[in-house]
Amino acid sequence: MSSTLGIGVPVPKMLPITGTWTLPFATYFLFLTNRIVYHRLSNEKYFGDRLKDADADQEKADPLLLDTRAQANFLENVPLALLFAGIAELNGADRKILNYTLAALLLFRIGHVELGLKGPKTVGLGRPIGYYGTQAVIAGLAGWGGWLVKGYWGF
Repeated sequence: MSSTLGIGVPVPKMLPITGTWTLPFATYFLFLTNRIVYHRLSNEKYFGDRLKDADADQEKADPLLLDTRAQANFLENVPLALLFAGIAELNGADRKILNYTLAALLLFRIGHVELGLKGPKTVGLGRPIGYYGTQAVIAGLAGWGGWLVKGYWGF
């Protein structure tokens, strides 16, 4: 499929796989963001990242801090992974494998929060699986992108 650019020049869709995954990732990001907004509005806490004092009950994590960190963790990893996925896709990465890789990344990020940070004492099983899975995806996409252009460097 292609679209027409300005004077009628057909331009192919260049990042269909990465583009497809922007919707699920954006949807989950908005979900994480709305959790923070909910805590801020329901507690009238419009600034800062904690609802409780530092000396408050340490058994239960502060929900605003927890949700703020969940969103920040998402923003620290997903844009970089999508950038690397786009670079790999532009350089001829197998689209089926790339699709599975981005699906795995989304599951790792959801698992990290929903089965990890939101688990008992914020250390549910999803936390290490989500963390290491995300790191593997980022490293794998970076390595794959480099491998796809190895001929440029004479290898």
